[in-house]
Amino acid sequence: MLGDDAELTAALHAAQDGDEHAFRTVYRAVHPRLLGYVRTLVGDHDAEDIASEAWLQIARDLERFDGDADRFRGWAARIARNRALDHIRMRGRRPAVGGDETELTGRPAESDTAGEAMEALATDSTLSLIARLPQDQAEAVVLRVVVGLDAKSAAETLGKRPGAVRTAAHRGLKRLAELLACDPESGRGLDALPPQREPRGPAVTSASVTQTRARTQKDM
Repeated sequence: MLGDDAELTAALHAAQDGDEHAFRTVYRAVHPRLLGYVRTLVGDHDAEDIASEAWLQIARDLERFDGDADRFRGWAARIARNRALDHIRMRGRRPAVGGDETELTGRPAESDTAGEAMEALATDSTLSLIARLPQDQAEAVVLRVVVGLDAKSAAETLGKRPGAVRTAAHRGLKRLAELLACDPESGRGLDALPPQREPRGPAVTSASVTQTRARTQKDM
């Protein structure tokens, strides 16, 4: 494990020991991509509130987490997904889940026909294109490429087999490349993460999350 992941793992372990500066480092590293994932589930209007709720749970349960940066991203994504699905159920809406890809897991993947799409996955305009994919493909694409999970971690988050997630991601990227071809202005690079809007109302920031974490530790 090298580079940013090693640094994030070190910050994660320090945060588990109560270092609030380290927790803010973890938050800044993970939040933009996690927010992008939540946006694919609930849309822009509610995404920041749902992500804030997820971070409150992450802060509360962090001491019980065991793993490195990669496992943490998967763990955080599962928490965010559960919060998003709870919100969808409460509002009486269901995500537009596409067909089950499990039957395709035994088939060899085609050559990478969507490499150009991977460079544009984190911009606001491209996230809106991802939202047009079937839900299983949209989630697989964002978890694999934006959040950065491997197929196993993404599968654990979605409750599917790794092969099904790989297939859904491949099909989603292929379709996304077709959409991008019709909307070339969306292609601005993977590192251009979605700009964070100012929180609406009581939306949680990294500082308020760490304050809540400190209060939670005192109450335990």
